[in-house]
Amino acid sequence: MDAPTPLRAKTPQFLKSLGPGLVTGAADDDPSGIATYSQVGAQFGYTLGWTMLFSYPLMAAVQGLSAGIGAVSGNGLAKNLKLHYHRWLAYAAMGLLFAANFVNIGADLAAMGAALRLLVGGPEVVYALLFGILCATIQVLVPYPAYVSVLKWLTLSLFSYVAVVLMAGVQWGEALDSIVMPSVAFTGDYFTAIVAILGTTISPYLFFWQAGEEVEELRRRKLARLRRNPDAAEPELGRIRMDTLVGMGFSNIVALCIIVAAAATLHLNGVEQVETSAQAAEALKPVAGELAFAVFAVGIIGTGLLAVPVLAGSAAYAVAESFGWPEGLDKKLREAKAFYATIVVATIASVAVTMLGVDPVRALYWSAVVNGVLATPIIIMMVIMARNPAIMGGLKAPRWMVFISGLTALIMGLSTIGMFLF
Repeated sequence: MDAPTPLRAKTPQFLKSLGPGLVTGAADDDPSGIATYSQVGAQFGYTLGWTMLFSYPLMAAVQGLSAGIGAVSGNGLAKNLKLHYHRWLAYAAMGLLFAANFVNIGADLAAMGAALRLLVGGPEVVYALLFGILCATIQVLVPYPAYVSVLKWLTLSLFSYVAVVLMAGVQWGEALDSIVMPSVAFTGDYFTAIVAILGTTISPYLFFWQAGEEVEELRRRKLARLRRNPDAAEPELGRIRMDTLVGMGFSNIVALCIIVAAAATLHLNGVEQVETSAQAAEALKPVAGELAFAVFAVGIIGTGLLAVPVLAGSAAYAVAESFGWPEGLDKKLREAKAFYATIVVATIASVAVTMLGVDPVRALYWSAVVNGVLATPIIIMMVIMARNPAIMGGLKAPRWMVFISGLTALIMGLSTIGMFLF
């Protein structure tokens, strides 16, 4: 009768140990990602669900690499680029990342504003601005431990897409066949869809964010960088590994749910073009009902509130590390003014993407192009960093992780070439 007690004791501890990896994975399913997955499901039905299984080990390996570099070296990616290679590498990565994130934040805020307009009516531009102010204010004013808790709770919003799948009348036999035994179509549209999925799933801003957050975790728990603290290295790296595997798995399960939901509703009813996440929610209403529509729209707002701070925060880490400014969400405003100013500028100013009437689909396309161009060299540099004893000491990344990350760089590079060719 006493046997369940250890399980009850371990479960909260396990949930408590989840942090940067869980938040990073959840933030990957941002409103622009939702639009991509919805379009894939609407256009191709269940046939591209297999990409979520394929991308999981690639995503987990690369994110594990970035997290390990941050925790072992005690520095974020941009700072390691500057210290151990060349400052112009850091500046180039920072500039491209900031540009891509700026556009992505604007598109996400626009999607959140549009989703709220669908639910209650009113001006979506004003809603987008208010969401931007809310996200920036939380990052600047809320203490780091409470802020991390807020982000963890926001990950629950992703369960809305699991709920939509349960309401969608999925043909599970056909869906599982497509996921487990895929058929590949050698067409330009099919290849472009795969490129879009990889570009959405494996995004450079997630590398910078998770590395920076692992550095924050060390400071929060008053631990030295792991290369100088070998006694703590094994349990910490184990925590990072589990956190990353769970976070990336959660991310891909939710993405798969969105693809399946769109396939079971939109595709089967002849709706094959979805350009925004709000349009996907609106298209659900006549085919899946008011409840599915409302749950989908609320999920867009929840995932946006999670993703926008991650996008702005990753840009701020890259900028501050490149210029040697004090950085970190655990610092007070007066201790890292330039870091927080970057967050505010990246968040609030990006509303111009909405206010100037920029086509969000075109904006996201060019953001994806920048991310695709940036992903390959950054992954290659992370592989080099992870095996560099000057950065990692005796805690170099295992060869299997380096191999899978190198394979990911190759696939992302070929995908980028394919994006331009098609």
